[in-house]
Amino acid sequence: MTIKTLAAAVVLTLAPVLAFAEGCNYGQKVTMSCAEGMVYDSETGTCVTNTTS
Repeated sequence: MTIKTLAAAVVLTLAPVLAFAEGCNYGQKVTMSCAEGMVYDSETGTCVTNTTS
């Protein structure tokens, strides 16, 4: 087996693993939306009534 063939086999074997690792979304922020008249409170992590309007 030549070096080029061996290298191609290794690359093709590892390609799906590398593609899967690229697709991980650990640490991705999620955008939350609240109902009308409510705002997101980052301290409690919930929607609260908007008191400024």
